[in-house]
Parts: sequence; C-alpha cells; structure tokens
Amino acid sequence: MDILALNCGSSSVKYQLFDWKKKEVIAKGMVERVTIGDSYIIHEVPGRETYREEYECPDHKTAVHLIVKILTDNVHGVIKEMSEISAVGHRVVHGGEKFTCSVMITDEVLDAIKEVQHLAPLHNPPNISGIEAAQANLPDVPHVAIFDTAFHQTMPESAYTYPVPYEWYEKHGVRRYGFHGTSHLYVSKRAAVLLGKAPKDCNIITMHIGNGVSHTAIKNGVSVDTSMGLTPLEGAMMGTRCGDIDPAIPAFIMQRENLTPQEIDNVLNKKAGVLGVTGEFTDRRDVIEAAEAGNEKCKLALEIEGYRLKKYIGSYCAALGRLDAVVFTAGVGEMGWLIREKALEDLEHMGIKLDKEKNRNTMTRKAETMITTADSPVKVFVIPTDEELVFTEDVVAILEETYTDHMNFKYTFAESTFQRK
Repeated sequence: MDILALNCGSSSVKYQLFDWKKKEVIAKGMVERVTIGDSYIIHEVPGRETYREEYECPDHKTAVHLIVKILTDNVHGVIKEMSEISAVGHRVVHGGEKFTCSVMITDEVLDAIKEVQHLAPLHNPPNISGIEAAQANLPDVPHVAIFDTAFHQTMPESAYTYPVPYEWYEKHGVRRYGFHGTSHLYVSKRAAVLLGKAPKDCNIITMHIGNGVSHTAIKNGVSVDTSMGLTPLEGAMMGTRCGDIDPAIPAFIMQRENLTPQEIDNVLNKKAGVLGVTGEFTDRRDVIEAAEAGNEKCKLALEIEGYRLKKYIGSYCAALGRLDAVVFTAGVGEMGWLIREKALEDLEHMGIKLDKEKNRNTMTRKAETMITTADSPVKVFVIPTDEELVFTEDVVAILEETYTDHMNFKYTFAESTFQRK
C-alpha cells in the first residue's frame, strides 16, 4: 500500500510517497513556483541523485499531474502506474470547529472546508485547489483531509475564547484555533516515549520553530493552549510574521501611513518578524552570521526571539502546573542551537538545566537528543518532526476503519520499539 501525502501552498506543492508495508519513504519532493512562472520540480529518491525538471505549472492541477508523471516515469519514477497509489492525504490548514480529526473527503467535507476558508485566506484556497487537482488526476482513490487545527480542538473554552464581543465568535467564528497540529502531535508522542511514560501522564511544551512558529501546552497528552490564534499571525516572533503585538498598532500605522486593511495585513504577515527587525533576513542562519559580523539589528532580532520563546515557556509552565519536558522541533528548533540556548538561559529555577555543550553539538534533523543534564528535573528534547508520517498513518487507519481520536489510536511512532528511518 503506497500513500501519497500532498501539502499545497499558494505557489508550491510538497509531496511524499510512503510504502506502508515497508514503513519507508520511497520518494519525496516539491514543485516550486506554481502559478507564477518558471516552475520546476525537485524529486528525491533514497539512493539516487536528486532530479530537477523545469515544467511550466500555471495551476495546481498541472503541478499534481507533474508529480504523478515523475512518480511513474520509467527513469525517475518509483511506481509503474497510478493504480499503485492506494490513497492521498491532504494537509488542510484550517478546519474551523467542524473537524476534530482527519476525515475522508466527500463533497460535503470539501464544502465545509470552503466555508471556513475566510479564516485562512492565505492557506485554505491553495489547499482546496490541491484537493480538487488531486481528485482530477487520481479520481479512483480515496482522498483524506488532515487538519492543522484538529489537534487543538481539545482546548478549554477559557483558552480559546478572546475577550472581545462574544457575538464575534457566534457570528464570525472569532476564537483561537491553533496550527501545526500534526507536528505538535508527533513530537509530543515521541517525547512521551523518551520520558518512558504514557501520553496521558505527560505535561509537555512543544515548540515548533521554523519560518512559521507555534508553541503548545499539552496537559495529560492533549492540547490545552497554543500560541497561534484565529490565524497563524498570533504568537511568537516568526520569519516574516509579527506574532504578539499591541492590537492598536495596526490602526495607528494605517492612519499614519495611509494603508488599507489589506496592506497592513500584508505587512504584518510578510514584512514583519525577523525580516521586519533585520530589514533583510528571514533565515536564522543568515541572521546569526550577520550578528557575529557585528550587525546590531541581527543581534537584536536574536535577543527578541530568544526572550519571547522564554516567555512562552514560562507562561505555559504556569498553565500546566507541572512540567515534564520541553520539545524543540522544525527547522530552527532542530538546527538553531543559539536560539535554543537563549530561550533556555537562566531557567534552572524552573527545573531546566541546560547542557550547553550538548545543545551546541545538536544540529541535526535525523536524531532525537536530550539537551539537558542527566539530573535536570525537566527534560528538554530536540525531536525532528514528521508530519507526513502522521498524514500517512491517519490515512491508512481511515482506510482500514481503525481510526479514532489520537489519545486512543495507536500510532506506530508512539511505541517504544519505533525506529525513525
């Protein structure tokens, strides 16, 4: 059984083909510059050289067709024909309150996803385009939606309700939803294994730090609070997103700079965060290099990010009451030792004793590492995330009719015998 996982962005389509019987990835890649011209595909197969092909993709349907074409190619492919693909799993960023778990995509489900696309206007429309494109290219296989927001539907009302007029929630769905749910699910399950405990006995703070950044407070195995809100703009400082700011700032700047709502939204989503402070960088590696060369704005950006990460650890520790572990994941979380160090400095009073040497030597996306001292009451782990594996396992379980909520469903990666390939 081969499962195709698709993650469709506005101008890209990521894919991964997973052999369920062998429990291994047999191909993965990305189509870049979809809809904007000069598009191309990067195709990776274990044991082979990476393949790149220029291929014009004016829409997502063409991009998905290209992926299927490459997967079945006589030279670069890994399967003989499309019928070997048993199902397709689709990342859907926003499911609103309608979806608390992954579901088989029907006409009714697709309509429901469309109904909440205004809550994620940058993400849901390309997700929908990807679903429709895949259904057109692979009409005879099941398609499953995996929602970023589903994992966080366990939050209590007091955590997801904003202190604004309540009718905004009733009329427009204004509440905290949270994102990166599959990543938080995966690393929290892995952390429980490393702690030698059942997920229901664990209180964990998971910190997904990439270009997008979100943190989650997980109590007794379930999400009780998370940093992103109605949209992915709230929360931590990110590559291009501002995160938490005084809500009066947008109106103030709109008046001073004569900006429209669309223009200020674009600034806060695409020109703020690390890029906004440094004026030129979003990649933390570039920021660190420039800071080491004396760039004062880059030094400031690193201090801001570290400080804000530390505040979230403190606030979520207070919310959880007891803390077993902190987990860093995603590109920066897995590779950015300096940012982790700044976030964890002087937290010994909270039971976090950082092993600085081990932390500095942990820059890998292939291994799970504890970066605290052996006697640290609270453990800190660096765990590479694997959202595609969550996609795959959800899809297979739905096909086999064994799927249930994540606290009762037995993921392979939640077992002590699991080995990452």
